[in-house]
Amino acid sequence: MAQIIKNKDGVTLLDQEKSVARQLFALFIAATLTGFVTYLLPGHDSWHQWTYLMHSFVGIVLALIVLPYTYTHVKRTIGVRKPFVILAGSIGILGLVTLVGSGLHIIIYGQLEALSWIVQIHVIVSELIVFVLLLHIAMVLWSQKNQRRKKKTANFPTLTSSASRTILATNICIISLIAMASFIYEQLSTTYNDAAAVNPYDLDYGPHPFRPSQTETALENHFVDARRIAGSDDCGTCHEDITRQWMASMHRQAATDQTYVSNISLLAEKKGISSTRYCEGCHAPVALLSGQLTKGGKHGGITGTLGNTEGVSCMACHGIQKIVHLKGVASYEFTPKNDYLFADREGYIFKTVRNFLIQIHPQQHKIDLANPIIQDSSLCATCHAQFMDKDVNNWGWVKMQDEYSAWLESPYSGQSEQTFSHENVKRCQDCHFPLISGSDPSANKQGLVRSHFSLGGNTAIPWFVGDKKQFERTRDFLQSNKINISIEKPTRLDAKQSKVLIRNEIAQNTETPSYFYLGETANIRMTVTNTQVGHDFPGGTIDINQAWLHFRVIDAQNKVIFENGAIQTDDDTVDPTAHFYRAIAVDRQGKEVWKHDLFNMIGERNRNVIKARESDIVDYQFNVPGWAKGPLSITAVLRYRKLNIRYAKWALKQENVELPIVDVAKDTLTIPLRDKRPIE
Repeated sequence: MAQIIKNKDGVTLLDQEKSVARQLFALFIAATLTGFVTYLLPGHDSWHQWTYLMHSFVGIVLALIVLPYTYTHVKRTIGVRKPFVILAGSIGILGLVTLVGSGLHIIIYGQLEALSWIVQIHVIVSELIVFVLLLHIAMVLWSQKNQRRKKKTANFPTLTSSASRTILATNICIISLIAMASFIYEQLSTTYNDAAAVNPYDLDYGPHPFRPSQTETALENHFVDARRIAGSDDCGTCHEDITRQWMASMHRQAATDQTYVSNISLLAEKKGISSTRYCEGCHAPVALLSGQLTKGGKHGGITGTLGNTEGVSCMACHGIQKIVHLKGVASYEFTPKNDYLFADREGYIFKTVRNFLIQIHPQQHKIDLANPIIQDSSLCATCHAQFMDKDVNNWGWVKMQDEYSAWLESPYSGQSEQTFSHENVKRCQDCHFPLISGSDPSANKQGLVRSHFSLGGNTAIPWFVGDKKQFERTRDFLQSNKINISIEKPTRLDAKQSKVLIRNEIAQNTETPSYFYLGETANIRMTVTNTQVGHDFPGGTIDINQAWLHFRVIDAQNKVIFENGAIQTDDDTVDPTAHFYRAIAVDRQGKEVWKHDLFNMIGERNRNVIKARESDIVDYQFNVPGWAKGPLSITAVLRYRKLNIRYAKWALKQENVELPIVDVAKDTLTIPLRDKRPIE
């Protein structure tokens, strides 16, 4: 009776249902086949990717017709009294709506890490709905057979023989389109050219084209098309927040940094452009790996080049699949990622298709760019450790900065023999790439992503380029209780005795009173402790950075009694007698290598750093003048300035350079004064 209900135009509901049933079932079967094939036979071949695209297209069309079909079907069968048939149909309808809804969410927003359950629901419901719909159809057929109607009616009235032919033809057509698209795409030749960008390419440091850099690639001819390493802006299409953070980071500015430009230009001038391979593997890997660093090529310090604008690109880190060794100088192996369709093609349509595929099926993207090595501190060793050999300095093997070895020796690595090793291993990434809130496809279930500001100790470049926010982030990072200063109260062996009665609870205090006499020589000791830096403090380029103690004593009238480590007002340099944390690089004549021209360095002197969880004890001595008014106020500040003034003037090409100073740690102590010594 429900099957002959007509609408206002005189068309039966059954006819309405039939009009869309053939398309619905054809598309449903196509979606089922394309979905199950890619799920059961995972891969990244071109036919897999065309199948993902077809699955998405079919899903969108299916979504457009499933609701009107469902409405008509429910309205037509509303009076049917077959509870098991109705139950199976209702579950099928609910599952179909869920399937379409989850599929549309994936198409619009992609497979979000924080919402991975949506993909799981899509897969589970797709398996369930096939079973339920088959059960529903079987129950309908069984019910109709048992009715033993004498009049001729179709066992399944919605599907006719012509509809079955349409379903078969549609699916054959879809499979053929996928096969044809895959075949044609495979015939297209790649536009990548994995050869040296400049020919002839000089091999001035032996047969390996990247030496003296320690870099390797997974390609037979070593070189990599620049587009395989660059294109960080393209990453920002999906990873907008992370790309914005990277843009402010020193990784992004590794080649545009004016100090680097000055030093790499000096190296190229003195030893030729091929020598710049030593630096570019870390500062401008695009230039190194693409084969620019030879006569006629351009190193990363040249404005406007791809190596310069990319710096340490996204792929420069995420394309590392293997660590060659832990001695540094770009000691990594770069492996180009497995491309999605049209990755080597330019144009809006190609880019849209490629990004859409990554969005709906990011599994290969994750395998290639989220290699477990990216989470290991050894990754950082490839560039944050450094040595130089005879082929560059014409002298011999010289060890330079090495934050990785310093971390290994620290309690934080979990590999230290120190008895007070940190209970939990703390990697380089945990400090320099901490988890922060972020809107990103890779955000975890708590909405957290790894920060890509890559904060460290470079306050000069953000200040120099006018990036106030990045400077403030770096300043706050340096001031986050990583170093502690404690001024010890001076103890006296000549403390006065008194016959005045005092309360018992006060008498239990055994601390010796602290005070100074006018006219005496005072001694102050302080402890500077590296409490939370996971390696030596300071780290990095300690030959050109400045970290020092500013010690100051004033009386009650604010008159300076003693000061050490103040900034000189005439030239902005630091008091040369200050207590510095640094190392002075020297050449073979023992002279200071002050331009950071490391190819002239053969050693260092006056090295003074504080290892992780260790302390430095510093003593000061001064005379207390007779005119001083008590109490004395003693202040000790650990100050930090990225770049000393002499180097900064040369590297930044400014005579009146002004660089910020960050007070990393501070302590104060008040000491009473007495005007005479006790009678002997």
